[in-house]
Amino acid sequence: MQEFQFPLDFTFNIGTLSNDFTAVDAHQKTVAYVKQKLFKFKEDVSVFENENKTKVLYKIKADRWIDFSACYSFSDPEGKELGKIGRKGWASLWKAHYEIFDKNQQLKFTIREENAWVKVLDGLVGQIPILNLFTGLFLNPAYIVINSRNETVVRLSKEKSLVGRRFKVSEIKKLDGLDDDIIILGLMMMVLLERRKG
Repeated sequence: MQEFQFPLDFTFNIGTLSNDFTAVDAHQKTVAYVKQKLFKFKEDVSVFENENKTKVLYKIKADRWIDFSACYSFSDPEGKELGKIGRKGWASLWKAHYEIFDKNQQLKFTIREENAWVKVLDGLVGQIPILNLFTGLFLNPAYIVINSRNETVVRLSKEKSLVGRRFKVSEIKKLDGLDDDIIILGLMMMVLLERRKG
């Protein structure tokens, strides 16, 4: 990933057909443009340097057809795997739960939803016509990234907006720079999956 300063803002584009967003840092510098390919049986996501889409920084691909327990591998443009993220099966039904692994398949981080009731209410209210347009103004889930020492290192929160298009990534504990990329790539894939669920 390019050099950046926390917090990062993920802003989804509502004027395009594809599921895509731009990531900018605290200085409003674009650090990535994330685009999910449409009409694919397996998830296929490209992380570009910017909106021009001239330089691919990373690829994220599912290990199987769309599936409840699929893992999503991160790789560089040459195809070298850097790590992966996987949804923690049935645990994710009630409360979002993902695990991030490094290139050696070692569990490094866990992502958990802070408050499951926010997701439940968002899902219920989201089914009511007209009212569903405004859920993004008052129902905003947050997710925490926890390291192997059970310390919260990063927090991702959905920001208030009419169509749920903005997310903020904040650093809670200073990162050492070694795992920044797999954390951010994991959050990018997670937010694509969670946003699609509602």
